[in-house]
Amino acid sequence: MTLHADALHVLTSWQAPDPQQDRLRHDFLRHLDEYADGTWRECVPGHITASTLVLDATGVQVLLTLHSKIKVWLQLGGHCEPDDVTLAEAALREATEESGIPGLVLRPEPVQLDRHAVRCHPEGSWHLDVQYVAYAPENARHAISDESDDLRWFPAERLPDLTDDAVRRLVSRAVA
Repeated sequence: MTLHADALHVLTSWQAPDPQQDRLRHDFLRHLDEYADGTWRECVPGHITASTLVLDATGVQVLLTLHSKIKVWLQLGGHCEPDDVTLAEAALREATEESGIPGLVLRPEPVQLDRHAVRCHPEGSWHLDVQYVAYAPENARHAISDESDDLRWFPAERLPDLTDDAVRRLVSRAVA
């Protein structure tokens, strides 16, 4: 199976939690139907990305990264790479690389979708982000990667001010 085929499978079978998420799901599926390279960064109009909200072992704290380019607190994640066979693998790889935490346990199904404008290309582009949740092992120690200015645990009910609404919705769905 290719990453493109897995993305089609995941998005076709995923039960969206509300009508807005279902519209996004259909938009993501249309994108994949139109673009054979729709999972790769090189796809200029937009591309599928995979991210993960990391929860502590108790599920009450979230690990967020202060993104070095846009200077807001976000979940971990990013572009799919040629070795990624599934979106879940891409999400877990990104979370592990960016957190430095081995042994993360990923929930098998996405929690939500998010589309946001990015500057991956000079003319602009979209990230079509498939968002997962993972649990860190008890007493996990994190390490800041080159992609972050900072990396911290926050109580799920007290997120930092520099967090956008998409992250707040993701946290709310993850801990529900």
